[in-house]
Amino acid sequence: MLSNASGDLPPLAWTCHVRRFNTIAIVTSDTDDARLSGESLAARYGDVNPLEADVIVALGGDGLMLQTLHRFMGSGKPIYGMNRGSVGFLMNEYGDEDLLERLERAERSIVHPLLMVATDAAGVAHTARAINEVYLFRQSYQAAKLRVTIDGKPRLPELVADGVLVATPAGSTAYNLSANGPILPLNAPLLALTPISAFRPRRWRGALLPDHARIAIDVLEPAKRPVSAVADHFEHRNIRRVEVAMDRTVDLVMLHDPGHSLEERILLEQFGY
Repeated sequence: MLSNASGDLPPLAWTCHVRRFNTIAIVTSDTDDARLSGESLAARYGDVNPLEADVIVALGGDGLMLQTLHRFMGSGKPIYGMNRGSVGFLMNEYGDEDLLERLERAERSIVHPLLMVATDAAGVAHTARAINEVYLFRQSYQAAKLRVTIDGKPRLPELVADGVLVATPAGSTAYNLSANGPILPLNAPLLALTPISAFRPRRWRGALLPDHARIAIDVLEPAKRPVSAVADHFEHRNIRRVEVAMDRTVDLVMLHDPGHSLEERILLEQFGY
């Protein structure tokens, strides 16, 4: 029997250290750097089937992070990304030392995806989820004509533009920012509704909406001015109507090193870093 000096059983913390994550799965992009880094980490820390892992380590760029979040959506598995790509906004810095300790200290960021239901010209409804944004974009040389409805009430009878997008806080620094949309703090209960190269109304620059809003966008003159609908990298063409709402039934968990959380990175973006 184990005992301390007083004869009592010691607390569990005195006898062992229980890690947050005992099994790791490694996924990589198809670049040489990512693959070689994955092999190095697997040799040092092990690599199990992602379905059996406690945590998934993703090596690549932001594109791989989004693909990995989509791939394991609904599993609840946390994703710890390390940058072996180009931008790496969603990723931690790469390092093959002390990975287990970094995972122990990592901070969680939880985001919810958007649910898009896009109905095409044949009346077929297509469902997809987006972590960054849902957007509509013209398919031809002619600008799209769109009607925007929020929670069942028409708010913009006619928008003439290349398109329009709905961005989450996590996605507000991606396409939304390129379209001159606002950067949203990660925990802000908001969605950004941002026009893409708006022609009419000329002074409309978009809107901030509560994240419980239900957004409907109808395509006007769809035969003459065809429009695509995209949820992250899922695209559907010849769309007549899109409905968008945040899906709170799905939690997506990203892990970041202390001081480099997604909240901190989004805040830095607001000051030009």
